[in-house]
Amino acid sequence: MILSLGLILPLGVQNVFIFNQGAARRRLSGALPAVITAGICDTALILLAVTGVSLVVLSFSWLKNLIFLAGIVFLVYMGWSIFRSAPGQSGGMSEDRQISPKKQILFAASVSLLNPHAILDIIGVIGPSSLAYTGRELAGFTIACITVSWFWFFGLAMAGKTIGGLDTGGRFLKRLNQASALLIWGIALYLAYQLIGEWTEVIK
Repeated sequence: MILSLGLILPLGVQNVFIFNQGAARRRLSGALPAVITAGICDTALILLAVTGVSLVVLSFSWLKNLIFLAGIVFLVYMGWSIFRSAPGQSGGMSEDRQISPKKQILFAASVSLLNPHAILDIIGVIGPSSLAYTGRELAGFTIACITVSWFWFFGLAMAGKTIGGLDTGGRFLKRLNQASALLIWGIALYLAYQLIGEWTEVIK
């Protein structure tokens, strides 16, 4: 549980998006599509890491580069959508500018499954760590990692909802949206830099 919390705790695109959705909604239920999608995606990645499947899949460099490229495109689009989101007068975003449940699911899945750093963290840390366990201990290790992810995402959305509820004028949410978009674009640029570096090495 400590290992999983240590990986998920640092500020990243996934955490920023879940917190943002909690803060932008008048009801916590409005952020559930993002929370549940992120939980399911993390569960899938953890299971793939523990069983060793993900390590085999990502051993193909072309597939790894494809994930980087798709991640960059999604992050740029998601950053633009969040930047344009305008908070209403009583907290939460105005109805016509809120991210729809369908987009929540798409964005949450993209920042979970198309985020190379998150994928490599799970594969590079949780996967190898699971090799120390077998049988019931391995099952306990896997369940602990999955449980931490789910509790963290629900807690993050609740924290966002609490802070967003105090922002009656919508000023905090506006700044939060702008800061979130800038962070997302910054990570997209960093991923693009890494991808160019990979291609440069191949050409050499």
